Amino acid sequence: MSNVDQQDPTAGSLPVLSIAGARAEIRLNRPRQHNRIEPCDLAVIDGYLDRLAQDKSLRLVVLTGTGEKTFSSGYSLNALDANAPGSVGRPAISLETVIDKLEDLPQPTVCAMNGSIYGAATDFALACDFRIGVRGISMVMPAAKIGIHYYAQGMRRYVERLGLTTAKRLFMSAEKIDSDEMLRIGFLDAAVERAELAARIDDMLRTYEHLAPNAVQGMKRDLNLIARGRFDAQEMNRSGFERSLLSADLAEGLAAHEEKRAPKFSLPD
Repeated sequence: MSNVDQQDPTAGSLPVLSIAGARAEIRLNRPRQHNRIEPCDLAVIDGYLDRLAQDKSLRLVVLTGTGEKTFSSGYSLNALDANAPGSVGRPAISLETVIDKLEDLPQPTVCAMNGSIYGAATDFALACDFRIGVRGISMVMPAAKIGIHYYAQGMRRYVERLGLTTAKRLFMSAEKIDSDEMLRIGFLDAAVERAELAARIDDMLRTYEHLAPNAVQGMKRDLNLIARGRFDAQEMNRSGFERSLLSADLAEGLAAHEEKRAPKFSLPD
């Protein structure tokens, strides 16, 4: 995979964006600090997301981390404390804003968890459409241990993805759970051996390369709105379903099915 944006060599460990064909990857890159997310990383990730949202050639966006131990230890604790030594105060862009933008990215997204996951990194993962992790990893939401009341959008994602009872359990007990339990509660969509992680992501890319991106991205947008309680059936029919009935994509999909060939769908609107 060829790097499109290399990290600033003077900063040393900003997140890295790489694009190869129809796949983009954002990789957290502080393995010595367990891929801790620093305030300076937020603007970088935010810029990457803006760029990817405009790239109509992409079919899958992957969020992952460097190394084999930790996907991410979460947001820097020093950054939470304005009185901590070396604190630079609140970042120009908030953690919540960046994660919301990841959730709203048009393309399908997958968090490829190369290692264990903690704190705000769990919200980055939940903002992705899918989560695939390595067997043997673990997760913790330690907000109650450090005395922080978590931000509203993060709690919303927990409740939407995992259900109220599970969200209460994880937030209110700060319990550490293993990959089997992460799979059982739906935090993980799949748990694989480390050697299989890259292949599983490649399989996902091949799947989306053969689907109509307008349909995939439109349904992702509407499903997110439904989950947030912003459901308007008439508007969704006008903007999505009814328009698709008259689309070139539907004509191509039906023709390809009849002719037993791979369809050639148009780029996203």
